[in-house]
Amino acid sequence: MASEALKARRRGDYKFQLEYRTRCFDSVVNTYLIQHCALHPPTSSQIGLVVHSHCDYLAPIEFPAVVDLALRVNKLGKSSVTYEIGVFERGQEEVKAVGEFVHVFVERESRKPGRSGMAEALKEGLGRILVERGNL
Repeated sequence: MASEALKARRRGDYKFQLEYRTRCFDSVVNTYLIQHCALHPPTSSQIGLVVHSHCDYLAPIEFPAVVDLALRVNKLGKSSVTYEIGVFERGQEEVKAVGEFVHVFVERESRKPGRSGMAEALKEGLGRILVERGNL
């Protein structure tokens, strides 16, 4: 389906709707940022804008299984970060899905990256889960 056709969609084009407050990748990333990178989304001077995400599904998980999410950073730039999220069925070691999620950190007001990039506490926290190039 063409991108323009998708962009033209409106809420009424969908027959079923469900209010749902958390999303798998957002949840694991934001929890880490809040707990380990001194980010406070409602008030921090910088915010992360999602510029890319995708997921490769490798093995089935049957509903209503519980999943565990694992997070690492594959690339850490001046203002951007590429996360990898592993999705595991509770109690199993085999990865069921692997997602990628890219944030660009920008100034809250201007929505543009700051001159010095992301805040030091943010970069430091993300660096703790950065994997070596050979382990990608």
